[in-house]
Amino acid sequence: MDWQLSNDRPIYLQLAEQIVQQILGGRYPPASRLPSVRELAAQAGVNPNTMQRAFAELEREGLVLSNRTAGRIVTEDIEMIEQIRTQMAIKQIEAFLSNMRQLGFTDTQVTQLLEQYAKKEENKDV
Repeated sequence: MDWQLSNDRPIYLQLAEQIVQQILGGRYPPASRLPSVRELAAQAGVNPNTMQRAFAELEREGLVLSNRTAGRIVTEDIEMIEQIRTQMAIKQIEAFLSNMRQLGFTDTQVTQLLEQYAKKEENKDV
């Protein structure tokens, strides 16, 4: 994975968000074992303590569970995962609509543009 980190927010929160995206995107399905703290820290180029803090945040949220013998695993709670996915999608939609409104588009115009774009993309697949 290509870890995208910036200096504008705490690194551990950015790491946690990116792990959440990997879980929601299916890279780590429900009940699957996650790579070790050291392994992910090496991939991301961060201190293992920083990655540990990201995992602690995910455990606090209940998305990741710690198991002494199996390491850390993704929750089996599919409903929780879907709820988080929906919440993230809503945030993306809100940001998109805000940007489109700043460009002067009405919600109806945005809907029309999205429909046109979706049809264009469907025709690419044919």
